[in-house]
Amino acid sequence: MKIKDVINYLEQLAPPQYQESYDNAGLIVGDKDTKVSGVLCCLDSTEAIVAEAVEKGCNLIVAHHPIVFKGLKSLTGKNYVERTIIEAIKNDIAIYAIHTNLDNVYQNGVNQRIADSLGLNNTRILAPKKNLKRLNARIKSDEASRLQEILEKEGLDHLNLEWSMLGDWTSIALSFNYSSAEHGRILHALQEATGREVPYTSWDIRESDPNIGSGMIGELPKAISGLEFLKMVKEKMQAACIKYTDIPERKIKTVALCGGSGGFLLPYAIGARADAFVTSDYKYHEYFDADGKLLIADIGHFESEQYTIDLLQEIISRKFSNFAAYCTQVKTNPVNYLV
Repeated sequence: MKIKDVINYLEQLAPPQYQESYDNAGLIVGDKDTKVSGVLCCLDSTEAIVAEAVEKGCNLIVAHHPIVFKGLKSLTGKNYVERTIIEAIKNDIAIYAIHTNLDNVYQNGVNQRIADSLGLNNTRILAPKKNLKRLNARIKSDEASRLQEILEKEGLDHLNLEWSMLGDWTSIALSFNYSSAEHGRILHALQEATGREVPYTSWDIRESDPNIGSGMIGELPKAISGLEFLKMVKEKMQAACIKYTDIPERKIKTVALCGGSGGFLLPYAIGARADAFVTSDYKYHEYFDADGKLLIADIGHFESEQYTIDLLQEIISRKFSNFAAYCTQVKTNPVNYLV
């Protein structure tokens, strides 16, 4: 089993085209054709994580957060990012990040795990994606393998192509979903693979795919007071503390949530008539935006995403049995609390 096999499986569940434009999910360090000896799952790639991977005999780290967000101009070890990359390369360890694409899927996603931890029912995506499209085209049967090669060269090998042989066996109909930002590259790949302009149809699927998007909303089994709700969230999410807005007089039943920095979803939470919004990384003046319409509970970035480690380990272990997948024992949360 090779690293690319693990990557291909993860990207079937959380396609890279679902990541946000600022993100850098994907293979960051390593050779995807290397045989997997073991996988270490974590939130953050750090030097300590690399050392743990070496100790456990793992040559693949699957992290939620990308260790590299911007281009590196040098690798001199002047900061933890460069030192982590250097140590990974020295020890032949690959680092793969599955970030906002995992945030943006409903099934097996970050927010679904939070919702399950809080015991929410009737869950749904809070802000469905609006930039997804679907394409249908027809190519010759003998052009299929060439198209696959071109897509890989163009960095589009993550596309989950759906093939169907047509009646005369000389042509293939293909369909797939993709991000609007990839439209031009896809048309170029089709032309390069076939040597002609391929007729196609494409359309926006934002209304037909409610399982892709940001945040989640659901209902508690029964309504509880705001204080009861905060105590429950603190316990279930193992939060050292919670920062929150004024507790409303009404009981809490409908709960919106977002792992990580989810403040941008507050208008969606209010629009969906949520009684509470659980997320992290709120700034002082942003708390005023609750405006008495709901309870904001800021539980901390690490705390909101900590169960992603178990999620990744479970996903990988269910699929692959010929190597071990571990949850890191290193706590990478850079924030400490005096309580």
